[in-house]
Amino acid sequence: MAVLDNFFGDEERTIISLSWLMILSGVVATNILCGGFKAAYGRYGEESFFAKFTISAKTAWFIQELPSLVVPIYALLTNFSNLSFVNFTVLLLFIVHYIQRTLIYPFLIKGGKPSPVHVVAMAFVFCVFNGYLQGFYHAKYAVYERDHYLNIISLIGLLTFILGMAINIHSDHILRNLRKPGETGYKIPIGGMFDYVSGANFFGEIVEWFGFALYAQTVPAAAFAFFTISNIGPRALQHHQWYHSKFENYPTHRRALIPFLL
Repeated sequence: MAVLDNFFGDEERTIISLSWLMILSGVVATNILCGGFKAAYGRYGEESFFAKFTISAKTAWFIQELPSLVVPIYALLTNFSNLSFVNFTVLLLFIVHYIQRTLIYPFLIKGGKPSPVHVVAMAFVFCVFNGYLQGFYHAKYAVYERDHYLNIISLIGLLTFILGMAINIHSDHILRNLRKPGETGYKIPIGGMFDYVSGANFFGEIVEWFGFALYAQTVPAAAFAFFTISNIGPRALQHHQWYHSKFENYPTHRRALIPFLL
């Protein structure tokens, strides 16, 4: 009991421990996804046993992403008086991403396949969990030098984050506009990073969170970057295989996730 009291009574230690748990869960997720399991949403939604219990795509994305916006904002506001400039900028990067993903992206979706309720619920729980780790650790416990944002690694991280976010948003724009009004079915995405990889939107998000980890330089930030790679990296590989099975004329030079390599 004393061990548990010490664990849960020390919030900083708890967050770090939970971050390592996230890394472990990323390893497990990679093995499961690479073993053939497909996350049951989007084009794989009909493979779910619970596929008939769904929420519209717009509503699903808004609900599941909302905690990743609300929880860090709450952490920022309740600790604002003690925030350094660097802590504020770390939180701001995270919040800006989720402003786009929560308040903009869902309402730009054109049609979109409904998401199974259980998938939305699991994503919601994860976003509460990750929003807490990123929000409260960087608001209360991360300690930085005053000129942290000027060192070379931080600058590379910031530029990488911006580049990744731009790729992610542009790739989503291409996917939204694949079909003309009245058209149905899947098409081959063309343009931007899709000329190089099948999972251009996934590539952008991975680059984005890798940049965030470089800028924040904390265990929670690194854990989230690792989990992102572990979770959506295999999904990009699944997309690549699906495209090849669906389209005989799919570009042979296009890689799954990493341009020219993988």
